Amino acid sequence: MTKRAAIYDLKGLNCPLPVLKAKKRLAAMQPGSQLWLETTDPLAVIDIPSFCAESGHHLVETTAVSGGHRFLVERGDIA
Repeated sequence: MTKRAAIYDLKGLNCPLPVLKAKKRLAAMQPGSQLWLETTDPLAVIDIPSFCAESGHHLVETTAVSGGHRFLVERGDIA
């Protein structure tokens, strides 16, 4: 049975807070765990993919939704 990804509501936060909060939340998760990030910051479409690439996390999916974006991030196997 596949575990559902948690949802982290970052709506209403502007750069750099969505990335900083996502970084802290992902650090507390097990490698391979997935987390949906929900944002309204227009810069998140640049910041979240860059953060994932630099931090060793895998950006599984990006979806535009009314008023923002959703990003499915899988925690990388980092120390």
